[in-house]
Amino acid sequence: MMIQQSLFSASLALLLTFFYTTISAQLSPVQTPTTSPTIPKLPPSSPQATPPGMNIVPLVPVSPNGAPTPTIAKAPTIDIVQILKKAKRFSTLIRLLKTTQLINQLNSQLVTSGSGGLTIFAPDDSAFSKVKAGFLNSLNDGEKVELLQFHTLSSFISISNFDTLTNPVQTQAGDDPKRLQLNVTTYGGSQVRMTTGAVNATVTGTVYADNKLAIFRVDKVLLPLDVVLPKPKAPAPAPAKGGSPKSDSSADKSGDDNKNTNDDDGAVPVDTSAGYVSFKVHVLLMPFVHLLLLLQL
Repeated sequence: MMIQQSLFSASLALLLTFFYTTISAQLSPVQTPTTSPTIPKLPPSSPQATPPGMNIVPLVPVSPNGAPTPTIAKAPTIDIVQILKKAKRFSTLIRLLKTTQLINQLNSQLVTSGSGGLTIFAPDDSAFSKVKAGFLNSLNDGEKVELLQFHTLSSFISISNFDTLTNPVQTQAGDDPKRLQLNVTTYGGSQVRMTTGAVNATVTGTVYADNKLAIFRVDKVLLPLDVVLPKPKAPAPAPAKGGSPKSDSSADKSGDDNKNTNDDDGAVPVDTSAGYVSFKVHVLLMPFVHLLLLLQL
């Protein structure tokens, strides 16, 4: 009995010692290392290291003062010549627009803020072939510009809105109804005919149309009335003041000299071809004739 109690006491002492050691090890503080690892610091001015494969360009550019730079969307540019080139059959019209440099004004007008747009009546090459030969070459630069402006309206007109125009329609060439009259008539809502007093033309199709520019193909060149009508002849220059021409004055002077000479002599010129004597000689002989008649009596 005594031996069992001794074994029990020894086992209990060993078990208590084991638990005490384990609990003491868990509750004891972990010793920190005496020296911490040194982390290299970058200088303030050097860029921070970037992991490979990452884009470092900012999505929004920053201006020097720190404010984000606003992105301004560019307005789309419209080139009338490029539109006509893609449509083809407008080589003569393109040449006129370039040689007169009117194309620069029209393109800039399209991008001007507040502009109402443009409507262009574009004669194709077959329309220019109907004009008499040498007509375009007979025009000076100013007349060519006016001819092109006569085909242009300073507003956008769709094919279905021509019935809203008031005749005569004012073009970029001017508003003189006697010289530059353009009357527009619509039929069936989509058929458009035009007359200038000299030419009757028809819109045969749409070349280009958006909310700013409309280009319509016409079958004839729109000739202003004053181009077709004969121009009045220039009046003859008035004679210079201060006398008549030299030849006339010489003749008058010669006549005056002859007149003065005849007045001084008191006789008329002798017509030798008829056999007459001068009046002066006749007067001188009359007394002698009367004297002879008296002597005979």
